[in-house]
Amino acid sequence: MPSQAVLRALGERVKLGILVFNGKLEVSIANKLVRDLFGVDEAGSTGLARSLEALLPPFALPQSREAGTWIGSLPIGEQVITVQLHHHAEAGTEAFLATFQQLEGPEDYERELQQRHAELRQAYLRLNGTQEKLLQSEKMASIGQLAAGVAHEINNPIGYVHSNLGSLQEYLRSLFTVIESYERALRAPDPKAQIPEIDDIRNRLDIDFISRDLPQLMAESREGIERVTRIVRDLKDFSYSGRDESWKLVDLHAGLESTINIIWNELKYKVTLERRYGELPMIECLPSELNQVYMNLLLNAGHAIAERGNIVVSTGVDGDEVWVEFQDDGAGISADLRQRIFDPFFTTKPVGSGTGLGLSISYGIINKHHGRIDLDSTVDEGSRFRVVLPIRQPK
Repeated sequence: MPSQAVLRALGERVKLGILVFNGKLEVSIANKLVRDLFGVDEAGSTGLARSLEALLPPFALPQSREAGTWIGSLPIGEQVITVQLHHHAEAGTEAFLATFQQLEGPEDYERELQQRHAELRQAYLRLNGTQEKLLQSEKMASIGQLAAGVAHEINNPIGYVHSNLGSLQEYLRSLFTVIESYERALRAPDPKAQIPEIDDIRNRLDIDFISRDLPQLMAESREGIERVTRIVRDLKDFSYSGRDESWKLVDLHAGLESTINIIWNELKYKVTLERRYGELPMIECLPSELNQVYMNLLLNAGHAIAERGNIVVSTGVDGDEVWVEFQDDGAGISADLRQRIFDPFFTTKPVGSGTGLGLSISYGIINKHHGRIDLDSTVDEGSRFRVVLPIRQPK
């Protein structure tokens, strides 16, 4: 094992600046290139790690601890220096190795810029993929929380369709009985002689009532099936992952109604919903993502209402922008909380009833659409969230 003196001597021969220090920023090796770079002599090299820490971005040391390496460029004096920071931990101790290389010419600068650009692009792609996964996870978590209500909304029409099919089975049996009596009459030598028997069967089976009730029964059954079809279609559209979704011109009101249809069971027992829709043009957007914003804002409005209250959904046009507004008369939001409600994982709901990501993700979606979310709230009076979107996305 080479001694500390041998390692220092080797470090002096390397054509890179070398700085070795521990987690307490105590320097063990600082070669001449590093000392010259920072303008200190050998006696002053003990403070080099703290000087480096002051120059590094705040995430450099934590990233090197987590990933093992951080690479970046630093302006030191009039020079631009490439820094590679490596971390190693063992038996409760940690050590850092920082190497420094000066960029001396245009080719070095261009090569460094290309490398940084490639690294930034990879980081952006990873971040974008993580955001998409987070968006879809939050969407599916919301559907999971609404699952019982959606099942109830589907179960109700399925229940009366099932009941109507039972009635229809009885009605068909009665109708076939009447048809058989008509067939016997047609085969008899004197069909008119069978009229009293036919009338008796019709009265006993109440055919007049069946003829009046059957169209209504079929209409109710069709309405129930259409209700289930709408819920399933809206649920499918809502849960659709937007990875391959393209920007398109859509009717915002259709998205609002689709979202309300999904979450209505969550609201209907304590909320009176009023719609004040204006005339809106077709909007260029990602409809699946906007539906998630509507759902988050509507559910939050419902949760802000303790027992019974009102939610007003309004829309309108202002110049080359449209707005969708959700106003409730619930508990309101205090001034200190208004500063934090869009922060990731911040929630005022009890543990297990919210992820704290709904408003944060909504803010990101609207920002992606080059829009904004305005908030006006008064404690004990209610809140008003207004989503403002451009009619056409900037090129």
